[in-house]
Amino acid sequence: MTQTSTSSKAVQVRAIATPEEIEQFLDVPAKIYAHDTNWVPPLRSSVAKQLAPDNPFLQYGKLQAFIAVKGESGEEVVGRIVASVNQRLIEREGKNVGLFGFFECVEDSAVAQALLRAACQWLREQGMTKARGPIDLSTHNNCLLLVDGFDSPPTIMMPYNPPYYPQFIEQDGWQKAIDAYSYHLPLDRPLPTEYEKGYRIAAKSGVSFRRVNLKGEAFDQDVEGIYYLFNKAFANNYSSTPRTLEEFREEAEDLKTVVDPDIFWIAEYEGEMVGFFMALPDYNIALKHVGGKLNWLGILKLLWYRRQINQARVIVICALPEHRRRMVPLALIHLGMQSGVQKGKPYKQAELGYVYEDNSPSRKVVEATGAKVYKTYRIYEKTLV
Repeated sequence: MTQTSTSSKAVQVRAIATPEEIEQFLDVPAKIYAHDTNWVPPLRSSVAKQLAPDNPFLQYGKLQAFIAVKGESGEEVVGRIVASVNQRLIEREGKNVGLFGFFECVEDSAVAQALLRAACQWLREQGMTKARGPIDLSTHNNCLLLVDGFDSPPTIMMPYNPPYYPQFIEQDGWQKAIDAYSYHLPLDRPLPTEYEKGYRIAAKSGVSFRRVNLKGEAFDQDVEGIYYLFNKAFANNYSSTPRTLEEFREEAEDLKTVVDPDIFWIAEYEGEMVGFFMALPDYNIALKHVGGKLNWLGILKLLWYRRQINQARVIVICALPEHRRRMVPLALIHLGMQSGVQKGKPYKQAELGYVYEDNSPSRKVVEATGAKVYKTYRIYEKTLV
C-alpha cells in the first residue's frame, strides 16, 4: 500500500457550524471508500441525527464535529472527526475521559494527525485529561476500530475502516486500551450436544422460553424488561454508560422492523425476565446496495436485495448471574440457533460478537459452539497533557 505524505501546514481542520459543512461531513465516507467493495454506506439520516441539536445525548454531554480540508482555497474535504464529552461516562469512571469518533480520512498521515490533534485540543479545553476512541458518543452507538479481518464486509451495526487507520492512530501516540473479537460460525452442522442438554436442564429447573413480542403493549413490556435486564447484566462493560428508558425505547422502535422473532428469544423464571438472546438478520447485505439514502429508490433496493440475506449477527447473549447455573445461556443459544436453521429460514452462517478480550465467560460459551475469531477490533487511549 502506497502512503502519501503532505506537510501538516497544507491541512486545515475546521469546526463545523453551517448546514453546508454538515453535508460535507456526511459526504466524507463516500470519498474514502469509493473503491472498497466491502464497505457498507451508513444511512446518512442516522449519522445526521446524532449531530442534530435535539439529540438526547446533548442533555448529558457535548460534542464538536470537525472536517479537514486541503488545497489553497480549502475546498477539498479530506477527513472528519467528532470530539465528545459524555458526562455519564465521567461519573461512572471518576475521571475526565473524553471521546473521539466518526473518524474518517484519506490515506494521508498528516490529515489523520491534524484531525486527532484538533479533537484532543478541544477535549483539553473541556477539562479532559484522557482521550479514548473511536467511540461515536457512546459504546451503544458505532465504536471500535477494525485492526484485523479486512477481507469481508461488516455485519449489521458493526464498524469497518481502511487498514491504514490503526497505523495512523498509533503514529500519533495512541495506545491500545482493549481489543474485541467477532466470531464466525457456519450453520451447516449442529451445535455440540451440551447446548441442548443445557436447554433441558434450564427447562427442568423452571425456566421458560419464548420469542420476543413485536406488537402493541406486549412489545412495550418486553422493551422495558430487556432495558432493565441489559443495564443490570452489562453495567460493568468497558466504557459503557447507562441509557434512559426513553432512549432505549427509541432504539428499539428503530430496530423493530428488522427483527426476526425466531432468532430473538427471552428466558423467564417465575414471571421475571432473566435472560435473552438477540440476533438480527444481517441487513448490511441489502444496505450495501442502498447508498446510504432511504428515499423511495433506496427503499425499493432494500426490499429487493433483502432476499439475499443469508446470515445473522448474534448481538447479545444475556443471563443474570444467579441463573447461569441453570444453564440459561446455553439454552438460549440452542433455541436461537435451532430456530435459525429451521425449514424456510435463510441463515447459512452467523457472526457472534463483539466480545471484549477480557470477557472470558462469554468467550468460552461462544467458542464452545465451534465459532472462530475472524475479526479483531480495538479501542485506543491517549493521555492529554
